[in-house]
Amino acid sequence: MGFLEDFQASFESLPALLQRNYGLMRELDKSLQGVQQQNEQRCEQEIEGIRLRIESGNITPNTTSLIRFSDEALDEQKHCIRIADEKVALATQAYDMVDAHIQQLDQYMRKLEQLRQERELATGAGAGASNADASTRSGRIAESNRGMRKKSQLAVEPPSISLELPVDPNEPTYCFCNQVSYGEMVACDNPDCKIEWFHFGCVGLKEQPKGNWYCSNCTGIQKRRKGK
Repeated sequence: MGFLEDFQASFESLPALLQRNYGLMRELDKSLQGVQQQNEQRCEQEIEGIRLRIESGNITPNTTSLIRFSDEALDEQKHCIRIADEKVALATQAYDMVDAHIQQLDQYMRKLEQLRQERELATGAGAGASNADASTRSGRIAESNRGMRKKSQLAVEPPSISLELPVDPNEPTYCFCNQVSYGEMVACDNPDCKIEWFHFGCVGLKEQPKGNWYCSNCTGIQKRRKGK
């Protein structure tokens, strides 16, 4: 039952993969809370500034359409959305991993049932053939004592089952999810990016971005540098 051993080995790696995803989600949660708090403070300050300008008459009814949050505040809000999208992608990936193992287990159970039925049919066919052969030999011996007939044996071998299981563990991994390359991927335009390549789903992309694109880690580093 080599395929059961393969499934057990694959299943044993699932808790570690889920724990890694949950750890990344916790880190993103902390990062999101920090950016949200910073953005809330910035927006409160800007709203207070707008209120003071209205009271001082610097903002008139003709210029109210120009009232808006600063680019920094809007960028922080977009960054929060990107982090939330990354969390959703990690959660979806965790769900897909569990679902894939469930489907794989269902597949193994069906193969086991099929193997059991084939063995039962083969055993029944072998017993019937042996009985018929014994009756024929008895009749021939009764009619004449000449000749000998060799008794045949029916060998029942279980069908070989070939299953495709996880890929080469030495294959390089990418993205926040630390998985191998698959599907469409995007590269961070920061030459010093530690991760460099990301899956579309993990960073909330549906198509290749136009112009330069930076991951959330590099975006945060650039903003901190500008703030100094």
